[in-house]
Amino acid sequence: MKLIQAIIKPFKLDDVREALTEIGITGMTAIEVKGFGRQKGHTELYRGAEYVVDFLPKIKLEIVTTDDKVEAVIDAILKAAQTSKIGDGKIFVLPVDQAIRIRTGEAGADAV
Repeated sequence: MKLIQAIIKPFKLDDVREALTEIGITGMTAIEVKGFGRQKGHTELYRGAEYVVDFLPKIKLEIVTTDDKVEAVIDAILKAAQTSKIGDGKIFVLPVDQAIRIRTGEAGADAV
């Protein structure tokens, strides 16, 4: 099993969720986060004063899936989240040693 973490622009969340649902992904976690990379924030004007916004709002998605679905999940996220502009985000894939569903005690792929 793998944990796929994706950092995306907030307005792309619904598109990504729909793309993942279409390929059979039944669950994910979405977390509101702030960060910066090459985009490095921007300056804003508020009541006549200019200030720098260093951290930009993003959404971090976490999806645990079986090894055979990893490439399909990555492709779905890439297609749905891409705007071809700086700040589109990143995808990380990490190994998952074990998963257990608390309600039933199911383990492994059955828990996903």
